Amino acid sequence: MTLARRHFDALIIGAGGAGLNAALQLANANLRVAVVSKVFPTRSHTVAAQGGVNAALANVQPDNWHWHMFDTVKGSDYLGDQDAIEFMCREAIPTVYELEHNGVPFSRLDNGRIYQRAFGGQSQNFGGAQAARTCAAADRTGHAILHTLYQQNIRARTHFFDEYFAIDLISDDEGAILGALILEMETGEPLLIESKTTLLATGGCGQVFRTTSNAHINTGDGMAMALRAGVPLMDMEFFQFHPTGIAGKGMLITEGVRGEGGYLVNKDGERFMERYAPNAKDLASRDVVSRAIVTEVKEGRGVGPNADHVLLKVDHLGEDIVSKRLPGIRESSKIFAGIDPVVEPIPVFPTAHYVMGGIPTDRYGRVVAPIQKGPEEVVPGLYAAGECACVSVHGANRLGGNSLLDILVFGRAAGQDIIKYLDENPNHRPMSEAGVEKAVARLNRWDKRGEGLSVREVRDEFRKVMEDHAGVFRTDEIMSEGVAKVKEIRAKLADVRLTDHSSVFNTARVEALELENMVDIGMSIVLSALERKESRGAHSRPDYPERDDNNWLKHSLYTLEGDQMDFKPVHTKPLTVEPFPPKPRVY
Repeated sequence: MTLARRHFDALIIGAGGAGLNAALQLANANLRVAVVSKVFPTRSHTVAAQGGVNAALANVQPDNWHWHMFDTVKGSDYLGDQDAIEFMCREAIPTVYELEHNGVPFSRLDNGRIYQRAFGGQSQNFGGAQAARTCAAADRTGHAILHTLYQQNIRARTHFFDEYFAIDLISDDEGAILGALILEMETGEPLLIESKTTLLATGGCGQVFRTTSNAHINTGDGMAMALRAGVPLMDMEFFQFHPTGIAGKGMLITEGVRGEGGYLVNKDGERFMERYAPNAKDLASRDVVSRAIVTEVKEGRGVGPNADHVLLKVDHLGEDIVSKRLPGIRESSKIFAGIDPVVEPIPVFPTAHYVMGGIPTDRYGRVVAPIQKGPEEVVPGLYAAGECACVSVHGANRLGGNSLLDILVFGRAAGQDIIKYLDENPNHRPMSEAGVEKAVARLNRWDKRGEGLSVREVRDEFRKVMEDHAGVFRTDEIMSEGVAKVKEIRAKLADVRLTDHSSVFNTARVEALELENMVDIGMSIVLSALERKESRGAHSRPDYPERDDNNWLKHSLYTLEGDQMDFKPVHTKPLTVEPFPPKPRVY
């Protein structure tokens, strides 16, 4: 096969907030930047982020980055790396102001400053009164940020490959990354992009679960590409279930609803969060609220004909506040739940939302991993940022408002570090034709037509296994069975066939490639969860109900070859301030 080839200084795979913020740094430095996205950039999943982005601007109440850092460390259940958390919380302030100067239309206070709302798990003065730290553009903050960054990239002449699917990274014998093989989804034609640096910014993997807030595109492609390149995934057992998805549907109802004064009730009309988090109540961290909702339902206090959800009350806020500050939520509730929250409460239940783990990086976005069984080191030419990466600022549980912050701070940091890398490494490395052949072979493997299993039936079976065996509550028995079932599904991939009709538009082939990615990611989740014998953050095990800092204050590492598990220590030392030692985590 004769491959078309293009050459760039930097290749960015993914056009969400992390990818576009990195691309903007690079394009403004007059570098040749290619951004590959399997959807039109403004349809990237960042567009769905509702509530806001955290920064200690102190526009509404007293605040500082050190308090933000404390809340993030505590929210992570002390598994977050404190050097990276300090970096993120300090960089939050200039990052938000840079967004503002680029044109993000933040909601405003009467004095003209950026509006900030209350969000869960956030406090003043190291665990004191509730903080108002989350900078918002109504309840469409991600939409506002993504469109602004895309427009700025168009101005800066970033080169976009829209509706292209990334097949695999190309690496040489030393593990250096040389670019990627991508597929034009409309035509089915492959294209090799050779680049001096490659940034993975492909977002999360929520589609591994049957009920999720994530878009159909969130299939963990970048994480799976990294796995196949020999990079382990870190802390994949920590998957956040957002407490307030629309019951039975999964669409998200932002935490900003509770930040504006909404609250949860059970079938008796009781504000049950007062029993689980007496101080923070409905604004406790997400793992705490999710477990509380599941417990209420399991103990018979659920609402509805099947008693399978609880209610989120907003009607007491009044139509003016709901229409002004939560217009998208009102619209979503009408469309997907058939109710107007101004009049009646919203039925909610936890939905798979966010993966805290991912590709291990340092705070500059450089992928740090033991390549080809050697010592841990920076992988030459490879960066990762956003939800697909794990700088470990979220640890075992992410705070609301820190996800947009993560993608923006570390996308920006990665872009700035790539500029320095290219100054020191101005030339392309020789392309590895063996690496190219390996990537092409993966693409050709999914040109299988005829009788066999369909992608859809295997995918549906897999997603149900993940929901049943890696959900909010986990035990050894449940997860051991989950590992066995994921292995069975992985074996079934050899029998998957594409139909002649569906392959006309390459849809089936892309879905098969995505399924292969998801199964590898699913194994990293269930196996990492089985190995971690404690309860910490979003990882809740009734058979090991306590957090065990003596044995488990460490990051997990899953390697694809042989489904191997390893561990490494948490960075408990910040950059410039005193560390926050582990304490009981109560709200």
